[in-house]
Amino acid sequence: MEKSEVEKSSPLSFLTQNAVITGLRDTYSSFSDRREALGLSNPGTVENIAREVQKDVFLNQYAFTGLRADLTKAFSIKPLFQVSHAFSMGSQGLPPYTFSALFGTNKLFLQGNVDNDGQLSARGEYRWTPSFSSKVNTQIAPSPTQAMIQVDNDFSGKDFTASFKSINPSFIEGGLTGIFIGSYLQSLTPGLALGLESVWQRAALNTGPETAISYCARYKSNDWIASAQLQAQGALNTSFWRRLTDRVEAGVDLNLQFAPGGRGDGLLGSLRKEAVTTIGAKYDFRASTFRAQVDSAGKLSCLLEKRIAPAVQLTFAGDIDHFKQQAKIGLAVSIEAGGEELENQAQLQQQQQERP
Repeated sequence: MEKSEVEKSSPLSFLTQNAVITGLRDTYSSFSDRREALGLSNPGTVENIAREVQKDVFLNQYAFTGLRADLTKAFSIKPLFQVSHAFSMGSQGLPPYTFSALFGTNKLFLQGNVDNDGQLSARGEYRWTPSFSSKVNTQIAPSPTQAMIQVDNDFSGKDFTASFKSINPSFIEGGLTGIFIGSYLQSLTPGLALGLESVWQRAALNTGPETAISYCARYKSNDWIASAQLQAQGALNTSFWRRLTDRVEAGVDLNLQFAPGGRGDGLLGSLRKEAVTTIGAKYDFRASTFRAQVDSAGKLSCLLEKRIAPAVQLTFAGDIDHFKQQAKIGLAVSIEAGGEELENQAQLQQQQQERP
């Protein structure tokens, strides 16, 4: 007996074989076909809506001060397993010594760090399906106020991304506390994507919960990307990224904030407006990368990464704050050790990939 005949003879077939369900199914199929015909792509996440400018071009994620030395030892490539020792001196925000271990496969990624003060931080990611992944970040420190746990869940569709994040969730006090963030970004055209992000937070049960909603937009062309985000606290952030050549990228970021406390008459007169504009560029050379940026607050920064040998890289960072009359520099050396067995393993895997 065929499957359709079994469904018709089932006592509960009226739940799926009625005019209402059939009409909804046909409407959804027609909507999906039209949506597929638009050729929309995944727009990414709301958190990384300005990734090309803030994380690729600008050097905020790479800047450091003082002296730093990193020694990395890789034991295998597939699965990836390596350990590293990081030493720093005269650096702001970096401990004198940090030990790190990393393990990764196609679905699982684990990383842990422990410093000389006993502070432990760990990060893990598991990809349940090609579209759904979960991430966990935790930090354990001698001070209880520095302990933190964060859980992220991302679902990526063909033309949208939905994310849910929780920071320090707890039921210990008899109620729900913590910070919970949900976001959704949807492609409307091949270039335009719109989204929103909602935040619910409650520090303790004796305080009421707080909520906020922000809106964002992103437009992607062949060689440039523009994005904007309007936050509920009265902040507007816009960015523009463009690829000038195959090796040169440039970006502009504007952060405009409105805060109470200004003088004047009327509604806008009671707000204090603060704005910072940052312009940066990134140059990729054959064996080095140079980043530079300058902002309207009078701060000029640059960072140069130079690979002087296949396993040795030098990094120089510096910034000058003209308004505060301050200057900072940083120098780092990174050494990677793999051994002959690891090199043979990499060559073997490369030969297997090149085979038809």
